Amino acid sequence: MNLPNKLTLLRITLTFLIMACLFAPGAAAKALALGLFGLASLTDWLDGYLARRQQHVTPLGVLLDPIADKVLVIGLLLAFVQLELVRAWMVLVITIREFLITGVRLYAAGHHIVIPAAREGKHKTFSQMATIFLILALLLARDLLDDAGRNQLEAWMPGVVLSCMWITVLLTVISGASFFWRNRTVLIDATSR
Repeated sequence: MNLPNKLTLLRITLTFLIMACLFAPGAAAKALALGLFGLASLTDWLDGYLARRQQHVTPLGVLLDPIADKVLVIGLLLAFVQLELVRAWMVLVITIREFLITGVRLYAAGHHIVIPAAREGKHKTFSQMATIFLILALLLARDLLDDAGRNQLEAWMPGVVLSCMWITVLLTVISGASFFWRNRTVLIDATSR
């Protein structure tokens, strides 16, 4: 197994460690969750960079990389639902979009069709990662503040999180609609088989 694939598997492992830290009490656990998320985000960029640079793009890597991305994003969003920070229906919309598009990409890859990432998808991914980073940072701040600061943070934190999630959901839906429109010939081919 090459280094890019090992980094992809590391990202999946880090997801579970981050989730464990989220449910542990104290600022140290939240700081560790934030740091591990930064590391996981770095592996997302680094595995693709190394695979292209070293020409180690493998079928396993093509399969695992998007799965690792989905595990990271959806896993943490589900943890936020459990912590009552994010609305479940928003995560459901994101999850459905991610699985549908991953399915289409895998179908296309099975027929030797490469579907490149589009600008809308990159904006969506950035929005998801930025929202997760912000929520993790707010959780850390909440544990670091004194009672007065914590009360102020908790007064406006739900509105900030909800606004970020709305942006993320809208970008998710827009990028999904754009993806399906742009790749409608692949979908027509899949439904005619």
